[in-house]
Amino acid sequence: MNYFPEEIKNIIKRALEEDIGSGDVTTNSIFPAQIMMHGQIIAKQEGVIAGLDVVEAVFKIVDETIDFVHLVEEGSSVKDRQSLAEATGHARALLTAERTALNFLGRMSGIATMTRQFVEAVAGTKAVILDTRKTAPGLRVVDKLAVKRGGGQNHRMGLFDMILIKDNHIDQAGSIKNAVERARKNAPDYEIEIEARTIDDVKIALDLGISRILLDNMSLSLMKQAVEITQGRAKLEASGNVNLHNVRQIAETGVDFISIGALTHSVKNFDVSLEWKKIE
Repeated sequence: MNYFPEEIKNIIKRALEEDIGSGDVTTNSIFPAQIMMHGQIIAKQEGVIAGLDVVEAVFKIVDETIDFVHLVEEGSSVKDRQSLAEATGHARALLTAERTALNFLGRMSGIATMTRQFVEAVAGTKAVILDTRKTAPGLRVVDKLAVKRGGGQNHRMGLFDMILIKDNHIDQAGSIKNAVERARKNAPDYEIEIEARTIDDVKIALDLGISRILLDNMSLSLMKQAVEITQGRAKLEASGNVNLHNVRQIAETGVDFISIGALTHSVKNFDVSLEWKKIE
């Protein structure tokens, strides 16, 4: 687990503290300290796996002597009842870490599974599937890691690494031009993306030399117009009300990116379980 950034380690530690507190009273009362166990993590549905390395880190933080074996690679498609990993060690540690480990794996694999569905839906187009900032509070890093393992890409990590001028910023500044000028003056080293609500907004952004434009809730016909007008001078990102039924049509307009909040805010947990047996 040494390759994990400190932020992910801290997320894991907070999750363990939340669940364990002063200790697993039930397990520690019933299992003698010397009892050893072996278990297999089993998929209970088809989908895409993400987060086994996070699971391993959970177990290792609780007890570094636990032996953890990956049986599938990150981002792999798996079948119902397929074995994903094995864990062997002291029963107290394994059972104490189990729920936190499965919580991470279920959420991350659910995100990866949904992401893969969108990626496959736009296959053959140039559109790239992006996530958004609509992540679970405190879990952004692992949520966005799961998107990448499902085949998508990350938009900005937060408010600090890119300028995205949206309608409220434009309204405050008085115009797109004013907003861009203020951003360039006060944060000259940052990439700027403009939210365009109309084709006129797209034209203004292009005249200002903006390299990335967000097409906010535009119809398919307006997206096509934006692509024709832009002619590759800027990257176009479609956003708003995207689902598996319409994502292909959106991709076929010729946009470069499609951002989808549902990847992380409406994820359905991937169903996994741990099956244990005592080692005599």
